[in-house]
Amino acid sequence: MSTDFKGKNIVKGTHVRYTGTGTAGEVLDVREDQKAKWAQMDSTNLWYNIRFLEIMDPEEYQKVKHRESLRERISAEKSPEKDEIARKTVEKLKKKFGEDVDMSNELCDGGG
Repeated sequence: MSTDFKGKNIVKGTHVRYTGTGTAGEVLDVREDQKAKWAQMDSTNLWYNIRFLEIMDPEEYQKVKHRESLRERISAEKSPEKDEIARKTVEKLKKKFGEDVDMSNELCDGGG
């Protein structure tokens, strides 16, 4: 039997979260080898060691899926016009504060 770190059974169709990154998804398959028991998650199509998964209650899972859906819609709303506005904004900031301003995406952010 495959259980999460709290001892709850994990089977196909179970909604789980990988505790290492917070990635959530539905279990597509469960396997076992000599080293561990593994569950394949639909959201990434990757295999996760079951010891590091936690079962999510249906309400919590729906909230996560709703947030992901919102993120996807926001990403889809990007356009060349918005990119041009962002480029012009960066240029204005460089003129105001000097060329040393780094507006790259390598800066620290909130991780959301």
